[in-house]
Amino acid sequence: MLITLFDKGGVLHPQRTDLCPEQMQFATADISTTLEEALKGADLFLGLSGPGLLPAELVGAMAPNPIIFALANPTPEIMPDEARAVSPGAMIATGRSDFPNQVNNVLCFPFIFRGALDVAASDINDEMKLACVDAIASLARAITSAEVGQAYQGEKLNFGPDYLIPKPFDPRLLPTIALAVARAAIASGVAQKEIDLDAYKRTLEAQVFRSSLIMRDAFAAARKAKRKIVFAEGEDERVIRAAQAMVEDTVDTPILIGRPEIIEARIERAGLSIVPGQDFEIVNPENDVRYRDYWQTYQKQMARSGVTPDLAKAVLRTNTTAIAAVMVARGDADSLICGTFGQYLWHLNYVKQMLASENFHPVAALSLMILDDGPLFVADTHINTEQTAQTLAETTIAAARHVRRFGIEPQIALCSGSQFGNRDCASGRVMRAALEILDAQDHNFSYEGEMNTDAALDPELRARLFPDNRLSGKANVLIYANTDAAGAARNLLKSVAGGLEVGPILMGMGNRAHIVTAGVTVRGLLNIAALAGSDVSSYG
Repeated sequence: MLITLFDKGGVLHPQRTDLCPEQMQFATADISTTLEEALKGADLFLGLSGPGLLPAELVGAMAPNPIIFALANPTPEIMPDEARAVSPGAMIATGRSDFPNQVNNVLCFPFIFRGALDVAASDINDEMKLACVDAIASLARAITSAEVGQAYQGEKLNFGPDYLIPKPFDPRLLPTIALAVARAAIASGVAQKEIDLDAYKRTLEAQVFRSSLIMRDAFAAARKAKRKIVFAEGEDERVIRAAQAMVEDTVDTPILIGRPEIIEARIERAGLSIVPGQDFEIVNPENDVRYRDYWQTYQKQMARSGVTPDLAKAVLRTNTTAIAAVMVARGDADSLICGTFGQYLWHLNYVKQMLASENFHPVAALSLMILDDGPLFVADTHINTEQTAQTLAETTIAAARHVRRFGIEPQIALCSGSQFGNRDCASGRVMRAALEILDAQDHNFSYEGEMNTDAALDPELRARLFPDNRLSGKANVLIYANTDAAGAARNLLKSVAGGLEVGPILMGMGNRAHIVTAGVTVRGLLNIAALAGSDVSSYG
C-alpha cells in the first residue's frame, strides 16, 4: 500500500527538515511528486486541510469508485456534487451534517472514554481504538434502528455510498462502542477492573432505551413461546420496523395485514431486511384465499347483532382490526395488536365482538409509566368510563398479576378524592365497596384505599394520615374510579414528568389482544409485541 502525504509545504519527502518524527514516518515520496501525480489511480483521498483544494479534474484521474474524505470545515476540499460529476461512483464523506456521511468525533470519543473509564483502563491503546472502528463499521452495516429512522425521516439509511458511517444521533453508538472498547481493554491487559460484560451491555442499553431493563423478563418469556402476532395496521412504517425488530429479538412470527406492494415498498424505502413469506406473513385484505372463511366466521358470530352476509363481506374487506380479531378467534394467530390510528374504544368494539367470551372479557387497561425514580402503573386508562365496585376489584386483581410479569411486587393504591372515608363522594363510596370485595377474598398482594394520589406516593404522609395502612413504602400501582382520572394521570406523567409508557396493556383477554394508542413508537410496539408473545403461564 502506497501512502503519499502533503501539507502546506508540499509533499512529505526525506529531504525535508521541517517535519516532526511522526511526519517523517510517512516522508517516503520523491521530492518532485505533485498532487496530480499522487492522485492518479489513487483509491483514497483524505483531506484535512482547506476549502477547494481538490480540483474536480484530479478526482476524475483517481481509481474507479474512489473514497474521498474531504473533511475541511465549513467548506470541504471538494463539494460532493462536484466530485460525483466526474466520478459518479465515488464514496464521499465530509465534516458537514447537511451531506451524507458526516465524520464527527461525537461518533467515537465519548464512548471510547466511557468504555475505558468503566474498566479503569490504564491506557487507551491501539486495540481499543481498532475495536471502536470495528464497532462503528458494524453499526453502519446493521439495520438502522427505529429511533434513527425517526430522526432522519426521508433518508435512505442502508449501507452504501450515502450511508458509510452511522448517524451521530444513533442511540446504539453508546452500548456498541463502549462495550467493544471495554472488551478490548480487558483482552489487551490494560483494564484494572473486571466486569461482567453481559451485565455491562444491559446497563448501557438501559441508559439508551429506558424500557430495556424492565422489559427484560418479558422478552425472556417471549423467547420461550413461539407465537404468531398479527398487526392490524401492517402498512404503518412503525409496525414494519417493529416486525423487523421482532425477527431480530424474539422467536415470534409477525403477521402484517396490508397490501403487499405497499408493505414491500416501505421495507425497501426504510432499508430493512425482512422478507415476506420468510420472516413474516402478509394478509392482503383485498385478495386473500381465506376471505370467504373469514367473513362467514364474522357473520356467524354477529348474526344476531344485525350483521348480514353483505355487511360481513364489507367489514372483512375494509376493517383490518376485525380481520385480526377473526384470525385470533380461528387460531390463525395467537394475539393481535391494533390501534396505531383511530380511537381506542372503536378498536375495542371489534376485539370484544370476536374474542370476548365467558372466560375472557376486557377488565381494564393498564399503563406502565417508566419514570426517573422508578416504574409506576396506572389503571384503568381506557376501558371503564365509570368503574363499579366489582370492576375495581377485578382491575386490582388483574393489575397485581400483570405487575408481577415485570418482576415487581405490587403495592396497589385505590385512588380517590376521598381519603380513608373523609368524604362522601361517588369515587369514595365505590372505592370503599371495592375494598370490601377484596377484603372478603384471599389475596397475596398488598392493596389499600381509598386515598388521594399524593398519599399513595408519599409513605410518610400516608403514615401520618392512617398509621395502620397496609402498604409498604411508595405505591407502584394507582387504580382510579374512572378513565378521566386515570387518563389524566397517565397523560400528565407522560407530558410533564417525562414518563415513557409501556402499554396500554389490555387485561382480561388472555393475552389475545392489545390496543395501543396513536402516538405509539416503534419501541412501544416492540414492547407490546413482547408482552403479546408471552404465554399466559408467564404471568404472575
